[in-house]
Amino acid sequence: MGTHEKLKHEIKAITLVTLFFASWLGTLMVLKILILKDYQIGFGSISAVLIGALVLAKVVLILEHVPLGGWLKTQPVLMDVILRTLLYAFGTFVVMLLEKAFESRHESGGFSAALMNIFNHRDMPHVWANTIVVTGALLFYNLISALKHHLGAGGLVDIFLSPENEKARID
Repeated sequence: MGTHEKLKHEIKAITLVTLFFASWLGTLMVLKILILKDYQIGFGSISAVLIGALVLAKVVLILEHVPLGGWLKTQPVLMDVILRTLLYAFGTFVVMLLEKAFESRHESGGFSAALMNIFNHRDMPHVWANTIVVTGALLFYNLISALKHHLGAGGLVDIFLSPENEKARID
């Protein structure tokens, strides 16, 4: 595969994965907007959703190539899906905590003080909500990725875009 083909493949992969995560993060943003509207609180930034989705997509695409250990090769694929989901979710949670500590460092008297009091921060429910939604997105992404790997190139697309097989439906 030449450089041009590799670049096209990379752009296609990052675009599709970014759109996948943007749909999850966009749904979260819409839910927050709807809930906060009841309290007359404005919220929302489509650029934050797109940037978050792009960063998440690139990190996940890179981490897909990181082996988690030889012992995992002898385990069911579901173990790989669960382990990757938990590791990625934990990483997401840690990054969100560090971000909140960095944002609140001035009101707490420094970064270390903000980090020590992060669980008492007023935005922790948002951190938990974001972590829960991102974990769901990561779980579905990892499940789809495992299915794509098992079915081969185009296998998953064939399943969803082909007409239903009447014989298989009757069985």
